[in-house]
Amino acid sequence: MPVESIQGRGATRNRTPTRFNLKERVDDGDWLDSVESLDGVTRRRTTVTIEKPKSILTRNSSPDTGFDRSVNPYRGCEHGCIYCFARPTHAYHDLSPGVDFESRLFAKPDAAKLLHAALSRPGYDVAPIALGTNTDPYQPIEEEWRITRSVIELLLETRHPFTITTKSDRVLRDLDIIAPAARLGLASVALSVTSLDPKVHHTLEPRAPAPRKRLAAIRKLREAGVPAYAAIAPVIPQITDHELESIVAAAAEAGASGAFWLPVRLPHEVAPLFRAWLDEHYPDRAAKVMATIQSIRGGRDNDPNFFTRMRGHGPWADLLRTRFEIACKRHNMPNAKFRLRRDLFEPPQGDQLRLF
Repeated sequence: MPVESIQGRGATRNRTPTRFNLKERVDDGDWLDSVESLDGVTRRRTTVTIEKPKSILTRNSSPDTGFDRSVNPYRGCEHGCIYCFARPTHAYHDLSPGVDFESRLFAKPDAAKLLHAALSRPGYDVAPIALGTNTDPYQPIEEEWRITRSVIELLLETRHPFTITTKSDRVLRDLDIIAPAARLGLASVALSVTSLDPKVHHTLEPRAPAPRKRLAAIRKLREAGVPAYAAIAPVIPQITDHELESIVAAAAEAGASGAFWLPVRLPHEVAPLFRAWLDEHYPDRAAKVMATIQSIRGGRDNDPNFFTRMRGHGPWADLLRTRFEIACKRHNMPNAKFRLRRDLFEPPQGDQLRLF
């Protein structure tokens, strides 16, 4: 019997990996102290630990992404998306990429202060900062912690370009900042829509807002003058791929500025977690799903190579790409283009944000 219930979470397992030579944990009998009754277990609650990093601006040189720097206000994500490629990062904390990733979260309240210091450095070169590249900047705890908001307040103040990727309509809370930035050509938002089926959504992304709310958020962002794109990511063969055309159509109906798609990625511990999820929720097609994924990934569960990891290759990947292009053409939906201005940047003045 588990120490805590994982009902309502995305992962079906919570094993701590040992690939970083971290000491393996062994549960003892103390779990009996926390049960609510002889035949029950306590409900797992989300906890948040303050993280004090020395820097907040993460650089990358990947040719597969349209950005070279990002800010992640949180580590871990309560949305619980089973496919999340960021899950393995929890192993660095001797925590499981499974349920721990969804419930043992880390917040970085000094993010805006650290970014202020980075933007103040002499010779800083301006390029769009991406928020939401690792974990969702608008996951539920942002409601209380408001770290993402503090970051984009600074970006608007300094006229610095930024992009937001999220699967939460909570982004609308910050329209008072995002809309003015968009009017200056500094901001764009991508809303991830993976499925329109409530049953699939409930198991795939158990604590993320419903797809209809994300589509409504795209509409409201566009009405406010914000470039808002539909990210059909990831596309999961045999689970969500049949919805590709329907999602493009729904995004077009919502007024999306454009769309893009990405095939599912299963790096490191994500692959066994995803396999366990398939066995739990789709045992009738688990083998077929993995066989198709492997056909896209060169015979493996995951392809880590540049240029192919975000696109996939082979007949299945080509078919998905063709279907997406045809659907976009049918609905006059352009490919997502995140063109933002860089020439308006004004370095921070003093030690404090002027907006505070």
